Amino acid sequence: MDAASDPLGLAPLIRDVPDFPEPGIVFRDVSPLLAMPSAFERVVAELSAGVVDVDAVVGIESRGFILGAPVALHTGAGFVPARKAGKLPGECVSVAFALEYGEAVLELQAGAIEAGQRVLIVDDVLATGGTAAAAAALVEQLGGEVVGLSFLIELVALRGAERLDRFEHRSLLRY
Repeated sequence: MDAASDPLGLAPLIRDVPDFPEPGIVFRDVSPLLAMPSAFERVVAELSAGVVDVDAVVGIESRGFILGAPVALHTGAGFVPARKAGKLPGECVSVAFALEYGEAVLELQAGAIEAGQRVLIVDDVLATGGTAAAAAALVEQLGGEVVGLSFLIELVALRGAERLDRFEHRSLLRY
């Protein structure tokens, strides 16, 4: 990665873990970045930059929770967790989708997003775009308006941004 791809100097704080969770996958471990308060604060500020008039931030399980909750606080919005199937109590809406290495179901609690609410979706990694597209579909199913998506990392070769081309989206690091 060159300096132009990492203007915030965050890449040295991301650890590559080969063959996790399956052979052939390179997991981008953000734990070292999260352990450094100044870097974590920079990430939250950058993921929040330019975000105005947002009612809710949806954080995608699980590392999207870690990033999304402080972004919600930073922007003055509420936080809504998007979880894997069976993890939320009460009535939920769900969407099935394909992952880079399998399939999954994502859920939001019914009523977590109200009709007309403006929503920012936050996650750690944009890979194939399936998870983010599923989160956007859930927000829209509940009547919300997706005003943007913010990611810490984008895996460019997997072309996930193409699945999200109808939304404003940004990534702080591109691999």
